[in-house]
Amino acid sequence: MESDDDDDVPLILTWDDANSGLLSEDAERGDENGEGGNYDTVNNAVISTPGPQNHRSQNVSLRQSWEMNYQEAAIYLQEGENNDKFFTHPRNPKALAAYLFAHNHLFYMMELLTGLLLMMLSLCEAPAVPSLRLDVYVHATLELLALVMVAFELCMKLRWLGFHTFIRHKRTMVKTCVLLLQFVEAIVVLVRQTSHVRVTRALRPIFLVDCRYCGAVRRNLRQIFQSLPPFIDILLLLLFFMVIFAILGFCLFSPNTADPYFSTLENSLVSLFVLVTTANFPDVMMPAYSKNRWSCVFFIVYLSIELYFVMNLLLAVVFDTFNDVEKMKFKSLLLHKRSAIDHAFQLLVSRQRPMGVSLKQFDGLMRFYRPRMSARDRFLTYKALNTSGAPMLSLQDFYKFYEVTGLKWKARRSGEHWFDDLPHTSFIIFKGINLLVKSKAFQYAMYVVVAINGVWILVETYTLNSGFSWSRFVPWSYIVFLTIYGVEVLLKITGLGPMAYFSSGWNLFDFSVTVFAFLGLIALAFDMEPFYFIVVLRPFQLLRLFKIKQRYRNVLDTMFELFPRMASLGLTLIIFYYSFAIVGMEFFADVVYPNCCNTSTVADSYRQINVTYGNKTVLEEGYYYLNNFNNILSSFVTLFELTVVNNWYITMEGVTSMTTHWSRLYFMTFYIVTMVVMTIIVAFILDAFVFRMNYSRKNREPVENPEDENGIVFEVEVSRDEALTTLELYKQTCPGLSSLNSLQGVLQTMDRGGHSSLVYLGRRSRTKSDLSMKMYEEEIQQEWYTEYSRENLAEQAQRLEQHLDSPASLPSSFPEPQLNSQTGPHSVN
Repeated sequence: MESDDDDDVPLILTWDDANSGLLSEDAERGDENGEGGNYDTVNNAVISTPGPQNHRSQNVSLRQSWEMNYQEAAIYLQEGENNDKFFTHPRNPKALAAYLFAHNHLFYMMELLTGLLLMMLSLCEAPAVPSLRLDVYVHATLELLALVMVAFELCMKLRWLGFHTFIRHKRTMVKTCVLLLQFVEAIVVLVRQTSHVRVTRALRPIFLVDCRYCGAVRRNLRQIFQSLPPFIDILLLLLFFMVIFAILGFCLFSPNTADPYFSTLENSLVSLFVLVTTANFPDVMMPAYSKNRWSCVFFIVYLSIELYFVMNLLLAVVFDTFNDVEKMKFKSLLLHKRSAIDHAFQLLVSRQRPMGVSLKQFDGLMRFYRPRMSARDRFLTYKALNTSGAPMLSLQDFYKFYEVTGLKWKARRSGEHWFDDLPHTSFIIFKGINLLVKSKAFQYAMYVVVAINGVWILVETYTLNSGFSWSRFVPWSYIVFLTIYGVEVLLKITGLGPMAYFSSGWNLFDFSVTVFAFLGLIALAFDMEPFYFIVVLRPFQLLRLFKIKQRYRNVLDTMFELFPRMASLGLTLIIFYYSFAIVGMEFFADVVYPNCCNTSTVADSYRQINVTYGNKTVLEEGYYYLNNFNNILSSFVTLFELTVVNNWYITMEGVTSMTTHWSRLYFMTFYIVTMVVMTIIVAFILDAFVFRMNYSRKNREPVENPEDENGIVFEVEVSRDEALTTLELYKQTCPGLSSLNSLQGVLQTMDRGGHSSLVYLGRRSRTKSDLSMKMYEEEIQQEWYTEYSRENLAEQAQRLEQHLDSPASLPSSFPEPQLNSQTGPHSVN
């Protein structure tokens, strides 16, 4: 069988035009005459080698062709995983070399550090943080160096994509334009040795967002832009009512000279805009209300329409749009992965066996797709895919590729527990502990202990006096409850075994809180005062009570699942903050200070005066002068206060009184932008929670033990004969000893235990993609895959028509491979 595999010829020969004639007699004669060149794969890079001077066997050429195919198939699968479009796929060996250089973690880290450096320069540039100020030539030189690195990254991308694809890539073109603009400005600063108004610094986050590690931020921004059309529609409705009420308010209340809020039409608009945020209510109503009590009707009707109807309608529309966008995003990614698998499958099948992928070809693929994966895990992954037990993987088997490649494989114990092989007496003891910690009585007893601890903490905290310090005293109850928690952890680790115990997220949480509490106690015992705060973390133990009820578990599970996405949303918000902070510093730096804004209605908030009460003089100050744009850090704090919207109009009016009325546009625009982002965040939280609740109702998966979190589990049985056959195959394909150790370990484990086979379990955590697959299972099978197949057939028919119309077309003895039309030229033999 191995000799047959050696004679297999790839269905598609990629990247090397010289190999395209591998099956033709002319090409064979050319090889015998020493003509033609080849490409060798060295350390995941393709290098050209001169044509052979002597006779080269066809097996060597075939092996090189397979290596090429393995590498390109791995690239397709990585593009599917990362949602990279196929038109960026490398099309020739030179492009492949640039692609491989640009797709490694060192290059990604260089992109990330360059983007961070450019953004962090705002700490040192005027207006700078006082302690971090640098001379102009220093920060301008650093900026130029960072921009040169960005230019180098773009050059590598140009070499890999080609000019025509490069200019079609919108994000890359935007990055290129911003780079040129920043380059010119940096050179001007360096030549003039002084900074000028540089609002374009607000565009620096583009370099960070384009980094590979910020893919989630790009997806968030894309979703924000996709949600904008319905958002803008409702926003226009909100502004329409605002203008109508502003005109009405101006007509009704402007005769009252004591009312500064409606003295002009501009003030009316601004006052009602602020009123939507409720920051100036009821202050904005009181002058009119003091003259006529019926004037409250105006404000009640306005708030009822704008705040309670239109704003909630805005959230509902955005949530509905977000829900559709999330579903379409999942569909798009799912079909994109399916297309990537189709491309890879065609590159892995042979001319002799075009309907399946053998272990040899699959292993060659995984050596490029997961270079650090052991030979044993590659073999187990193949077995997990091959559910039918056929000699080769079918396309339907291969479609599960992304489900199994992330599995962590471990041999299942022959016994039920970790202590099954211990002496009888020890076995009885550990078995008793195991039954104890798994019993419902033990679980609910611990819940009662936690509840009592919570009540005790509440009573103790209530009875403390204001001079109490945790760094000086620890109540005896803390030591008692901590001892109980410590005993519980030890019992569970002993009864369940360390591996089973730490595989549960709840157990990890309990263990972490308990360990931190012990560390805090030790810190206090040795008078390590800076660490006393760890003791204050003890109320986190109360979260364990939420495991009792299913709804609470759903809430907490949703919260934990949201943490990675919330981090990307937080970074998205920080990017908006950065851009607005740069604009704010350029226009509003040093405009507010103590005792400024004397002509505005918020002068008291900026006042700093000495007031004498009898014989005592007290400094009374309104602290709002601290909310300024004097440097990037102060700007971030100010923008966060504006996001909270409580009294945000005081900051706006203070800056406006010291600059111009047009400054209000900056603050209003910032409020609208943050409202969009925060609405998306709320919609995301709602969507995640509603999705999980609907999933739970649909699948009805009761969990007897709330701490049982198996996630996704695959089971594979390996016989001794399979292991020996696979080991022999691997000795021929990858003879390095280090790659065979893991497979030899399988045989050694069988020998030690006297087993003829071993069962391996592959585990990974459950993701939202897994939940979505189950949630939309019927729709996926009946509609999405049907639509995908229909589009593929249409593309194949179009390619076949183009192929027949081409004067260079030649008849083929086997079907045309199902490749996307954007994958670039491939030679088919």
